[in-house]
Amino acid sequence: MTLNEALPLAVLASSLLPGLVIFTLPEEQVGMRTALNLFGATAKLILVGVLLAGVHAGETYGFRHTVLPGIDLVFRADALALLFITLSAGLWLLTTLYAIGYLENAPQRSRFFGFFSLCVTATMGIAMAGNLFTFFIFYELLTVSTYPLVVHRGTSAAMRGGTVYLAYTLVGGALLLSGVVWLQSLLGQVEFTHGGVMAALGPEYAGQLRMIFLLLIAGVGVKAALVPLHGWLPQAMVAPAPVSALLHAVAVVKAGVFGIVRIVHEVYGVAFAQSLHLLLPLAVVAAVTILWGSLRALAQDDLKRRLAYSTVSQVSYIVLGLAMFGPLGTIGGLVHLVHQGIMKITLFFCAGNYAETLGVHKVSEMNGVGRRMPATTLAFSIAALGMMGAPFTVGAVSKAWLSDGAQAAGLDWAVWVLMASSLLNAAYFLPILYRAWFMSTSARWPEERIPAKGRRETVWLLLLPPMVTAAATLAAGIFADSQWSPLYWAQLITQREYLRP
Repeated sequence: MTLNEALPLAVLASSLLPGLVIFTLPEEQVGMRTALNLFGATAKLILVGVLLAGVHAGETYGFRHTVLPGIDLVFRADALALLFITLSAGLWLLTTLYAIGYLENAPQRSRFFGFFSLCVTATMGIAMAGNLFTFFIFYELLTVSTYPLVVHRGTSAAMRGGTVYLAYTLVGGALLLSGVVWLQSLLGQVEFTHGGVMAALGPEYAGQLRMIFLLLIAGVGVKAALVPLHGWLPQAMVAPAPVSALLHAVAVVKAGVFGIVRIVHEVYGVAFAQSLHLLLPLAVVAAVTILWGSLRALAQDDLKRRLAYSTVSQVSYIVLGLAMFGPLGTIGGLVHLVHQGIMKITLFFCAGNYAETLGVHKVSEMNGVGRRMPATTLAFSIAALGMMGAPFTVGAVSKAWLSDGAQAAGLDWAVWVLMASSLLNAAYFLPILYRAWFMSTSARWPEERIPAKGRRETVWLLLLPPMVTAAATLAAGIFADSQWSPLYWAQLITQREYLRP
């Protein structure tokens, strides 16, 4: 086995092996568990850095193992995979720090961090999957590993949320499997190929290919929270704050939308999908989801549920960009895959800080929290402004490229959808910021409440992650032209992989 074959496996092992060891640790082994978590997260980030440098220099990384005749397990660390992997690896390290602080005195920490590591392993497998079979295996492993995290608290509300989550994702998995089996019966093993593989089939298969596309998109659309498949996401907000951050920014919804990327661009191919008239319906579904999620967010007083419906809306920006027939929309969608993750994880970190420090769970309880927790609220404000598309934030970069892509594709209605969504974003975020910074302290929590040991805000493990991601929200927007920015890599992927002859 060469080094280039071993590196993708090492990325998987850097979270898998620590996770398996963590399962065996007694609860009182706090130091060992923390060391394993941080070692795995740091090692993964270093390995991803090596892959980034290699792919930028033109190296190829991949591994193939035959499971059964005609069925291979394939991993490929190309530029598209690395866009997702880098996001997940960077945010996993920060989420690990946050979870260590958040769950300091919670029970069943070894079980939590064990499944937490398996969840990240599954996400890496999804990102590096080189064919539909490998993608499906790790896509279902993600369901299995995230369910225990959703129900971690063991309350009746947690169990109900977990049941809804499992029902939706298992149905989605069944639909995806049906599409995979049907497609493989026509083509054999389906490799992810730039430009797609469907052109090999004649026009007599058009009806079948449309049905297969529907099955595949519905299967991954559950995790991507496309309307009407989104109902699990608000219910899953009963999970602890680190899990909410993981679901929304690092793993589940990103896995779903990444599956849509692979299906549209590397199974069907944009040109072939357009010839079957599949892209416009997908764009319409994305537009409906964008507006519906934003409207539902307006009605939520529970902070995490408002953020959950915001995710329903924001993730479909990515789908809308991918469904546009043109490179500008693709770049906008791909870069928003990263940008949305950075902004949304900041918001969930901050929501967890409010809940853990002040017992604040509702928007109506947030009066004056900016004076009580200024650093947390500053981070929340930066991310919220980014979601609205404010200048100098990553949100402005994404929305500019998506708008340009819509105009270039002749989808003027999509520009209006993006504008309406930005106004709705402002409508459900600006009242929070006004309450936090300008309204008198809420009677629902005491002004004099000070965390243990007289800390001004909260423990540093809870404060550092949102400050870092808030800074990234600004840095990736201001320095969008840097060769290491998400925008640069989205452009590289589009030019090198999707626009080649």
